[in-house]
Amino acid sequence: MSGAKDVERVYSAMEEAAGLLNVPVARDKIWPVLTAYQDALADAVIVFSMAGGRRSTELDFSISVPTDHGDPFTTALERGLTEKENHPVDNLLAELRDGFPLGMYAIDGMVTTGFKKAYASFPTNEPQPLTALLDLPSMPESARANAELFARYGLDKVQMVSVDYPKRQVNLYFSDLNADHLTPEEVKATASEMGLVEPTDMALDFATGSFAVYPTLGYDSDVVDRITYAVISVDPTLAPTTSEPEKTQITTYANSAPYAYAGENRTLVYGFTLTSKEEYYKLGSYYQITDLQRTLVKAFEALD
Repeated sequence: MSGAKDVERVYSAMEEAAGLLNVPVARDKIWPVLTAYQDALADAVIVFSMAGGRRSTELDFSISVPTDHGDPFTTALERGLTEKENHPVDNLLAELRDGFPLGMYAIDGMVTTGFKKAYASFPTNEPQPLTALLDLPSMPESARANAELFARYGLDKVQMVSVDYPKRQVNLYFSDLNADHLTPEEVKATASEMGLVEPTDMALDFATGSFAVYPTLGYDSDVVDRITYAVISVDPTLAPTTSEPEKTQITTYANSAPYAYAGENRTLVYGFTLTSKEEYYKLGSYYQITDLQRTLVKAFEALD
């Protein structure tokens, strides 16, 4: 199955996932995105992601794109999915492409508005030092301003970078994490130094199993906008909150989101996010996976 049939299949699954949250899918926005990357859909890693509480009015989607398909931001421009902003954010993906080994690209969007992000992922066993990324002309100054703080808490090896074009923001996905920096004391200290709210006890316990930590940085300020701790699992009961309606929303989605790998447990990625004002929760359900996600699940669940 390939091409147009894959577009139909993935779109149908997206509608099913969005229906669990009563979120409408804007076909006129989404169909052109799926069509633009249709040759990658059959073998792509595809994730449908929701957030709890008041943020449950949206559903995000992520689709991996092999490097031999070309820079996905260029594709998005050529297909009219986005426009250049005459801003450094336009150039960052190309600088990553030209300056570093890449293992995969990805795109991200919202089912109500379409394309919003592009990702550059380094090869699985080759995370790049943050210090090297800071030399890129289009990396936001906030990354340089916080580099010493990040490194102090073990956030110095970057596995992936995402660029949010409408919001003009960058996420740095830190991997190869040291458990010593994921203790409740360290996570509290990290949040405090970044000017973010203190995590709840439940979130602190959850953070100890994180496989990735990613701060969100902007171009207009040196402050860290937010930080997310992510845990990969097949357990549909891990929502790091007891608050309602978040708990029910996340648990329902974890047990019901569509997935294409019959005979296996649904692979999930949970997250809690801290901002200067609040803590909130996320859940991504993998509609399609590769052996990498299976390996990650086994590795992190073996820590229990």
